[in-house]
Amino acid sequence: MSWFYLLLAGFLEMGWPLGFKLSQQPAYRTTGIVLAIVALALSGYLLWLAQREIPMGTAYAVWTGIGGAGTFLIGVVFFGDAASMARFSGVAMIVAGVITLKMAH
Repeated sequence: MSWFYLLLAGFLEMGWPLGFKLSQQPAYRTTGIVLAIVALALSGYLLWLAQREIPMGTAYAVWTGIGGAGTFLIGVVFFGDAASMARFSGVAMIVAGVITLKMAH
């Protein structure tokens, strides 16, 4: 169950940067800030639950890896962030590292 918590925490980790990005638009200011706060709180709580069975360093690296890679993809797909082969290669290395940590656990 701890890996499920960690996976969910990683996906929620994408919510707070998305909320901050949305809050930069006046029409979504309050909604974005609320999204950021709720996502951060839930993500942190689920990370706390996951760390009861998963080593802290592994849990944190997986959590930030999922959040970072997912946020990168959201930025590229929905906000027109720069997309180059080098940037996608960097994200692929993050994903490979997360997979390696899971397999080594």
